[in-house]
Amino acid sequence: MIGMSPSELVELTKRLSPEEQAELDKLLTQGLPLWLPQVGPQMRALESEADILFYGGQAGGGKSDLLLGLALTAQKHSILFRRQAVQLVGLEERMTTILGSRDGYNSQTGVWRLPAGRVLEFGSVKEPGDWMKYQGRAHDAKLFDEICHFTELQFRSLIGWMRTDDPTVRQRVVCSGNPPTDAEGEWVVRFWAPWIDPQHPNPAKDGELRWFVTDENGRDMEVPGPEQVAVDNEMMTPKSRTFIRSSVDDNLFLQTTGYKATLQSLPEPLRSQMLRGDFTAGRADHVWQLIPTDWVKAAQARWRPRDVKGQMTALGLDVSRGGQDKTSAARRHGQWFDEVLSVPGQVTDDGPKAAGFVAPLIRNGACVCVDAIGIGSSALDFIKGLNLLVLPVVGSEASQGYTVAGNLRFKNKRAEMYWRLREALDPTAEEPIALPPDSELLTDLTAVRYKVVQMGSNAGIQIREKDEIREAIGRSPDKGDAVAMTFVSGIPAPGSNRRQVARREAPSWRV
Repeated sequence: MIGMSPSELVELTKRLSPEEQAELDKLLTQGLPLWLPQVGPQMRALESEADILFYGGQAGGGKSDLLLGLALTAQKHSILFRRQAVQLVGLEERMTTILGSRDGYNSQTGVWRLPAGRVLEFGSVKEPGDWMKYQGRAHDAKLFDEICHFTELQFRSLIGWMRTDDPTVRQRVVCSGNPPTDAEGEWVVRFWAPWIDPQHPNPAKDGELRWFVTDENGRDMEVPGPEQVAVDNEMMTPKSRTFIRSSVDDNLFLQTTGYKATLQSLPEPLRSQMLRGDFTAGRADHVWQLIPTDWVKAAQARWRPRDVKGQMTALGLDVSRGGQDKTSAARRHGQWFDEVLSVPGQVTDDGPKAAGFVAPLIRNGACVCVDAIGIGSSALDFIKGLNLLVLPVVGSEASQGYTVAGNLRFKNKRAEMYWRLREALDPTAEEPIALPPDSELLTDLTAVRYKVVQMGSNAGIQIREKDEIREAIGRSPDKGDAVAMTFVSGIPAPGSNRRQVARREAPSWRV
């Protein structure tokens, strides 16, 4: 049997009698560990030196088994996450099958005390902020099953608490999953872009290690190797990442079950996603997604940096006081947007600091459109105090506007400004806008949902509240809001007098 392929071994075992198969199983497993990786991608994943590994891409490649096997054979204290607790049942059942019993498992706490003194916890983070339940807990392995179901903030926060009390045990993050099925899982493609994004300028080979650091604004930067690098005047140690693709053809146990035929019978785009692991297939937009993903990507594709930017026509400012949120400024020059600038919320935790952040960014006397609720109201007062042109934006305020087609009204200003942004992104528009390539901005804009509601005798547009978007993507959509605010009605022309703004008159000039 030495040198045989998995398919040849399968054909050989088919010719054995049940008694011969039982005897073969006994001979093969006698004296072996509780779990062994299958030869091929699963073994390569187990042996990979990556700090952060993504294994899978296709259904049936032994993804969940790899995670359980790591906890059984390689790690001392692991935690395995699914997005919802009910999804852990299958993992519990599979571990029971491997061990032959549920001995050592406490279903109330989700802690399984395994042979050889190893420990496996099961965890879930259904709500965006549930990751905080696991702060400060020591684990040498963070394992994620179906990584595309998690928000980026949940993932980054959970792996940020990696530590162990035993320096002899390796620390690692291992994720399994199939391609994302909606735009909210797009962050996974960005995180492992060198391996799975066909548009990446410097693609990586399957299993190849690449090293990354993350700056204070949360942006990943690829670096040449594992040596420390200076980032924001601080020395940082890069972490390595890789992706190892697996498929049902690599799984000896599923080759005799007809599972591949089941995958082949799936409708598109599921067939391409699950059978071929195609990360570009079928990331269909939600039926009530306000701005199509392709429109945003097209706007970012036509963007080019400019030395001469032209007149600044408006600046959208979304202010944060602190925590995980950021303060973002979107600088609009007609149909072209400069790169959206962001700083941590702690930097703008009061009005004077927020005004100090935005004042140097203004050009040509452009109006600052600022969220006038909460911390934004304090920033608004101080920006006015600097004698700058400013327009307070209150998203819940009633709107008198209609869609370009004239058949729908807007429930409020927030719906109005986002719908105007949608119209400006429409590829059939006379001159659609150009947006800077920014993954967070893409996520913000494609997370907005809308519905048609009755408003008196008219139908109207109502969109998802900011808090609902925060729940969906795990953070505040500050960049998207900053861009959208430059489309609210009533923005005065650059250089207009402030009295006009105070009366909230809508001048004839249109952004």
